[in-house]
Amino acid sequence: MKNNTITKAKRHLAPALAFHTGIVAKKARGIYIEGHDNKTYMDFASGLAVTNAGHAPPAVVKAAKEQMEKFIHSGCIFYYESEANLAEKLSTIMPGDIDMFFFSNSGAEAVEGAIKLARYATGRQGIIGFTGGFHGRSLGALSLTTSSARYRKGYHPLLPSIYHAPYPYCARCPMGKTRDICRTDCLTYLEKRILRHHILPEEVACVVIEPVLGEGGYIVPPLDYMLKLKALCEKEGILFVADEVQTGFGRTGRWFASEHFGIKPDIITLAKGIASGFPLSAVGATSAIMKRWPKGAHGTTFGGNPVSCAAAIATIETIEKQKLIKNAENVGKYAVARVKHMQKRYPFLWDVRGLGLMIGIEFAGTDGQSDAKRLSKTIKRCLNNGLIIVECGIDKNIARLMPPLAVKEREMAKALDIFEGALA
Repeated sequence: MKNNTITKAKRHLAPALAFHTGIVAKKARGIYIEGHDNKTYMDFASGLAVTNAGHAPPAVVKAAKEQMEKFIHSGCIFYYESEANLAEKLSTIMPGDIDMFFFSNSGAEAVEGAIKLARYATGRQGIIGFTGGFHGRSLGALSLTTSSARYRKGYHPLLPSIYHAPYPYCARCPMGKTRDICRTDCLTYLEKRILRHHILPEEVACVVIEPVLGEGGYIVPPLDYMLKLKALCEKEGILFVADEVQTGFGRTGRWFASEHFGIKPDIITLAKGIASGFPLSAVGATSAIMKRWPKGAHGTTFGGNPVSCAAAIATIETIEKQKLIKNAENVGKYAVARVKHMQKRYPFLWDVRGLGLMIGIEFAGTDGQSDAKRLSKTIKRCLNNGLIIVECGIDKNIARLMPPLAVKEREMAKALDIFEGALA
């Protein structure tokens, strides 16, 4: 079965689609995946940070089935309860005053929508992104994405009037400073260089930033940087767009990572963990901004699918009822403490960082040089022992731990036993 499935996939699926493992899945529940090789794996990738409530949560499956028996598609022809109810539900958990939404299917679509909304609402054309950011692979989203130049290779010219400021990666400061002498020089570069030499502030529609860098390396920015960036946006009339596609829905131990910094975004992008694997994403904004987008200024055929919306409501309710956000915070703290203890024995674990269950472990030599080969071997050994983890970062030298939020401390302990055994 495994070989036949993989043979078919390689024959008929575009080679651009890359798979992290050779597992052919038979069934998945909670944090576990059962393969056709009759092995059970702990999924510490969560379908790339999607199955926050676990694989096939019973309440989500039930809600989707009930909606499917009523109808499956609307296509903006008629109103329906699941979409309206989801929008209302989202408004109760959003950071700040965000209370209106446009639903689509993927994170990239949400980012495209945010770019269009920001430009339309402000009448400005400039967009500020950040080095190392990943926002998707459609043309506008790709123009913001710089987690790796290989994603952009072959697609130039990209969207114009997009500029990139350095992301505050303190472990490898882009300005050559150390934290004890840094005065958020990377923000000064944005303010004094980009906004003076490249584009004037009054021409910038928005900044688009991941409150915790995802694909670019699981990097947590300093609090003072985020607060100063938001203050700069407010001063210059620039909209603050938080890309919470990966950081949302409890992943960092809060509903949204912006909350860790006390940031109230003007616009937010949502996807991944929103509906437990059903295709769904959203652009959210304050009504003051969203109402500047008139009828027909943006559209979709499949966005806000009734089944996906029903699944999203059940996902949010599952996260609430099972207190998964608090669990993510507690188990995440345990995991970080344990991996930091491993550093004493394995100095090539160069940096350990993260919030909640969004944890990055950077592999590097004592000279700070990337050790991607060692990480690759570690990931293969983990997989052989039933643990799925994936890498990130421009050098692919950062392991990311992102299990479902329902993971128990004893399950995390077992996973870290496997991880430490792979290191040894």
